[in-house]
Amino acid sequence: MNLIVKNVNIHYEYYDNNEKDTVVLLHGWGQNIQMMEPIANPLRKRHNILLIDLPGFGKSEEPKEVWTIYEYVEAVKSTIEHLNLKVVSFIGHSFGGKIAMVYASRYHVKKLILLGSPYCGEKKADSLKIKMLKKMKQIPFMKRFEKFAKKHMGSTDYKNASEKMRQILVKHVNLDVSEDAKKIHCPTILIWGDEDKMVPIKRAYELEKMIVDSAVIVYEGCTHYAYLERIGQTVSIVNNFLES
Repeated sequence: MNLIVKNVNIHYEYYDNNEKDTVVLLHGWGQNIQMMEPIANPLRKRHNILLIDLPGFGKSEEPKEVWTIYEYVEAVKSTIEHLNLKVVSFIGHSFGGKIAMVYASRYHVKKLILLGSPYCGEKKADSLKIKMLKKMKQIPFMKRFEKFAKKHMGSTDYKNASEKMRQILVKHVNLDVSEDAKKIHCPTILIWGDEDKMVPIKRAYELEKMIVDSAVIVYEGCTHYAYLERIGQTVSIVNNFLES
């Protein structure tokens, strides 16, 4: 399904399972909705599900202008309003988690789940796809996801992105949303790998101090893709959290 927001064609998939609440899943930079499907598919048994190809990725068009995180947040809000969804929880990985954080600081969110989500800048963000794939190869369990990731992470990392998407990436990397995080009041869990080199585990503990009702869950020996490396555990934790 598609929706035009700010002259940008946004692709999304919505599964209406006649439930009261909807889980919105937002993928990371250079990815698309299929990277969130390993979590989304099991959740469809008990929740409505909304997956969005963030503008510039997957089947969604690039923004016409250089968007900040805040424009992405408003695009997600427009999609939710278009579907007339009243009760939403968010699951966001990396870039998608940063968007979910800002959304939750501004609008009502029932529950929030952040997966290796940055709130401030780290080191230079070029060649993200290459760095992530190299990390995945080092972990035996992740070999089952390697082909999947290569296919669905896309080619719009800093090195191969259009000039506009490069500018958007720089804005994202340099933007500190700590003040937004402090305004989040919904129950929040932060799932992190202790070997995450993209967004270090210390960021999880920093966020835990900023977000009033939050807790960190650490996956030992896992990377920026901790949620996939232990997908069974992730689904179990998410299900229990959403229904508690």
